[in-house]
Amino acid sequence: PAPIQPSSPTPTHTTNPTSTQTATPAPTSTPAPTHTFTPVPTYEILRGKVLPERANCRYGPGWMYLYKYGLVGGSNLEVIGRTDRGYWVLIQAIGGSNPCWVKAELMELTGDVMSLPPLEVDVVQAWSPYYAPLTNVTARRDGDIVTVSFAPLARRAGDETIPILYVVEAWVCQDGEFGFVPYGSNFTYIEVLDEPGCEQESYGQALAAEKHGYTWPVEVIWP
Repeated sequence: PAPIQPSSPTPTHTTNPTSTQTATPAPTSTPAPTHTFTPVPTYEILRGKVLPERANCRYGPGWMYLYKYGLVGGSNLEVIGRTDRGYWVLIQAIGGSNPCWVKAELMELTGDVMSLPPLEVDVVQAWSPYYAPLTNVTARRDGDIVTVSFAPLARRAGDETIPILYVVEAWVCQDGEFGFVPYGSNFTYIEVLDEPGCEQESYGQALAAEKHGYTWPVEVIWP
């Protein structure tokens, strides 16, 4: 008899389970934070004309600083900076690179002095290569007067031939306004007016002059 052929297995079909879709909630958008931006002040470079027939331009913003060079009346110059309250301005020849400080009221400016960038007072300072900083710098307060004292600086013969030997640079409160005020003296103490009424803390530094420049400043521990 014919051999019995094995029957082919009937394929079993596995039905894929119906997938259950879980709805994903739409993301809730978080509003972007609102940032408060402090505008960066924009400053200008002005032009100015020297008003008096002659004017002294100095290494620092004050009459007590060393003379750098003279200005001729009627000269037109670039005005490139100011002190914090705009009493002194930094000038140079138009297109020049040798700036110095002159009193703002001696210049006829083409714009507002406060539109100039405020600069550090020692931006064009001349530093002495021969003398160390002042020593024994102290300060005491008597009411609104702060007296800054220091040991004398012994200078070589000829180096003392300058108008003002010592300078205290003070950032103090006067008439309810805080700002930079320099003081000069030929004595070993300088009295600084520092009144109440300002939020900022007063501070200062002391330095000595010789004909080549200034000693590095020493911080005054303000009383």
